[in-house]
Amino acid sequence: MKRITANQFEKAYFGEGPLAFDIRKKSEFDSEHVIGAINVPLNELNQHLSQFPIDKPFVLYCEGGYRSMIAASILMQRGWEDFVDVADGFDEIKKTKVEKSDYICPTTML
Repeated sequence: MKRITANQFEKAYFGEGPLAFDIRKKSEFDSEHVIGAINVPLNELNQHLSQFPIDKPFVLYCEGGYRSMIAASILMQRGWEDFVDVADGFDEIKKTKVEKSDYICPTTML
């Protein structure tokens, strides 16, 4: 499994702008996420496999790296190879200059 740091993701984001998948719950994604990321929660991964390109590189991330590592394992078992996982997830991505949506407190979301 290929893992990258948030800083490596930042360089790629401002370079070729990789396709990014946020593996967190929808409520977490709605609260704050990487601009341009696609939300596919881990518990819905199998129902949305067609969203993951088999012939184009992409990046997975979650909050701290655990769920995206599980997602990576599932994808690898099903034949995907050309992707990386952000090791420390959104917790570390937030410390970079990667564009993020404005934070919305989950308790204020309806």
